[in-house]
Amino acid sequence: MWERTPPLSIEELRGLVDIGEIDTVVLAFTDMQGRLQGKRFAARFFLDEVWRHGTEGCNYLLAVDTDMNTVDGYAMASWERGYGDFRMAGDPATLRRVPWHPGTAMITADLAWHDGTPVAASPRQILRRQLDRLAERGWTGHVGTELEFMLFRDSYEQAWNAGYRDLTPANQYNVDYSVLGTGRVEPLLRRIRNEMAGAGLVVESAKGECNLGQHEIAFRYADALTTCDQHVVYKTGAKEIAAQEGVALTFMAKYDEREGNSCHVHFSVRDAAGRPVFAATDDDRDPHGMSETMRHFLAGQLATLRELSLLHAPNINSYKRFRAGSFAPTAVAWGLDNRTCALRVVGHGPSLRLENRLPGGDVNPYLAVAAMIAAGLHGVDQRLELPPPCPGNAYTGDAERVPATLRDAAALWRDSAVARAAFGDEVVEHYLNMARVEQDAHDSAVTDWERFRSFERL
Repeated sequence: MWERTPPLSIEELRGLVDIGEIDTVVLAFTDMQGRLQGKRFAARFFLDEVWRHGTEGCNYLLAVDTDMNTVDGYAMASWERGYGDFRMAGDPATLRRVPWHPGTAMITADLAWHDGTPVAASPRQILRRQLDRLAERGWTGHVGTELEFMLFRDSYEQAWNAGYRDLTPANQYNVDYSVLGTGRVEPLLRRIRNEMAGAGLVVESAKGECNLGQHEIAFRYADALTTCDQHVVYKTGAKEIAAQEGVALTFMAKYDEREGNSCHVHFSVRDAAGRPVFAATDDDRDPHGMSETMRHFLAGQLATLRELSLLHAPNINSYKRFRAGSFAPTAVAWGLDNRTCALRVVGHGPSLRLENRLPGGDVNPYLAVAAMIAAGLHGVDQRLELPPPCPGNAYTGDAERVPATLRDAAALWRDSAVARAAFGDEVVEHYLNMARVEQDAHDSAVTDWERFRSFERL
């Protein structure tokens, strides 16, 4: 059985390579779509050459659509600029075993241009910049992400060949919290849990969810960058383990008309001494136990949630989650342990935190967490006042609505002074183009829905 393994040091990797236990090293970064992209190296070559000098990758990897098509509109990479390279350099804090691939280790890369300048549009760099803003105040962000997926008995190849129609869910009724329901697929869940522990993640639990074949595996929170790195490793690894078992799982935000796959993001802040910044002190008289800083931070989330929604819901499909009574939010509201709100305050004392319920399983975690930090610091800097919590059903309340479409979210992002101040024009324009490309592809597609409605009857 796999036990939790701390990330490897380079010296430990050398020893494992010397005895033949590790022979392959994956060097990968996270692209705009939240996927790992990179190379597999012979371990000895990685230690002798790549570890010191890094490697190159085509800069089109941050300028393509989901299908890896080259598309127009990106300033950093184009046919006119020749699609050159950027440098991929491994972060030693992320070196880890990959138990689901024999003899393999993995390291997460940061991206830089040849002069050493960071690639501003890289998701990991976008988050790093916001973490630096927190650090200027002596603060550290702590994050936990809760990813849901839907599991099918079909393999990925069978699902593709079937056009993703008539797939067999692993559970054929609602198994939310059902021990019997998770028991049906425990061999796979157990393998994912144990092998993620072997990759250095701290596994907490697995539970069933509402949709057919829907499940969630939860991991312990960590500092923001570590959690986002682990999130991407888990998402890739879970798919790879499922494929090895001849089944398929999806993290897409909305697979069908039932409940979608969410990715609730829990966020808190600690100061340089490790004290919780969000918890009320003796000087605070907040009835909910929140410090003044947390009230401003949460007010910032409310004030900017619509204009930063693109970083929480980056795809056409993302917006189909937002339906009344679906446990996905429709209202820009906050509440105390209220799952009808976009922002939910949970925990007590040192564990007090906010939960952002807007992101779906398709979210890029680096971008979502960066957006939460930017929003919170805006609230703190502007000393925004927090309105009263929503006491009841936010779906039927009069709060402002979250954007209903990617087109709406992109327009809000384009015009956001907060986004431009926090991220810079280069990042805003880069991800605005990502939205444009996704929207154009959708607008030109003919769907099954249209064929079924129109082929004979119109």
